[in-house]
Amino acid sequence: MKKILSIACIIIASCAMLLAMGAGETPADELTGVAALARDGEKLTHDQLVLKASDETGVFRVYGNTSRITTAVEAFGKLYNIQIESSNLKDSEIYEKLEIEIDGKINGADMVMIQDGAQLKSQMVSTGNLVNFVPLSVKGYVDADDQNPLVQQYINKLFIWNNKGDSVKNFTNVWQFTEPEMKGNVIFKSPELEQVNMNFLIMCTSDKWAGKLAQAYKNLYGKDIDLGSYKNAGYKWVAEFLGNCTFIKSDTTIAEEISQDTAAGKAGLFVLSKLRSSSVLSDNLTVGEYRAVETGTAIEPFAGFMYPMYAMITSNATRPYTAMLFIEYLMTADGFQPWGKSIGAYSGNGSLPAKEGDLPLSTWKDCLVMEDPDFILSNYEDVSSFVIKNL
Repeated sequence: MKKILSIACIIIASCAMLLAMGAGETPADELTGVAALARDGEKLTHDQLVLKASDETGVFRVYGNTSRITTAVEAFGKLYNIQIESSNLKDSEIYEKLEIEIDGKINGADMVMIQDGAQLKSQMVSTGNLVNFVPLSVKGYVDADDQNPLVQQYINKLFIWNNKGDSVKNFTNVWQFTEPEMKGNVIFKSPELEQVNMNFLIMCTSDKWAGKLAQAYKNLYGKDIDLGSYKNAGYKWVAEFLGNCTFIKSDTTIAEEISQDTAAGKAGLFVLSKLRSSSVLSDNLTVGEYRAVETGTAIEPFAGFMYPMYAMITSNATRPYTAMLFIEYLMTADGFQPWGKSIGAYSGNGSLPAKEGDLPLSTWKDCLVMEDPDFILSNYEDVSSFVIKNL
């Protein structure tokens, strides 16, 4: 709880600064250091980046909050004969290390892969600690909204349930996860431990999603929602959903647990890519949105949520051009392969399709709650406190 509350204080304190900056980019003549190099680097071809990176020396260091970062960095190092070092860390650890290294002028990471757009903007972008870079070779394939900061990939967390037993519930509406019979049978990683889960719950209280939740309630029960003391339908759903949840510390463990033959009646909200694990009995699981596509009946008003993974350069990078080259690599088919070989990961490069058998990114964006960093920044303090009270 202390960690989340401290993050809230940092975010709220930085919010005014962020909003004052506006959405435009800093003029090129005002940039210095790595930021200036990155802006100029956006004009370079692949061959020019390779040449610039070859002039740099020393170890190239990467931090990421994904285990597959090691595979990508090792392949990149072999491809360009670069000495590399990677660290798979939690988001909170990455933010803490970056602040210590950059503020202390300590040589650390050259580049990071990181999630949680609200915290990224407030702690790293507005302070200039992380620098954006969009490779010229792929810019035309990346949506404008995904270019600053650069989205390397999207990841989804979906409602998935056990399909064993004689009376499997046909989930078509998220309010069904709040019903009495689901008490203790909905498995979710605590938002105190997973910042993107907290962000999802905050987004549910926005006017857009609260309105959709109110309509979904009426569609399911045939009557208008009674909000009682809740501010809107989003707050009511969040409180009742959390009230039915059993919290587990790992999405992998959630997938393993609800896939067992003995887990009839259980459902979870977790990362789709966990179904790739050999320890998960995926045949025992029904993915809500996959079933929806097959039957033509979507889960109202959303089938889960989706969040971006960003790729950025540190402002004190000792190998900035190597970082640019690596970001370009991550946006190619070869660089995305560690993630793209399985379902549940979607490249920010629109020319790279989802894994065969999965749904395209455009479909997921239409049926999932997407992060809005500005809304999260503006509402973090109030909604996160509400969430914690209801755990």
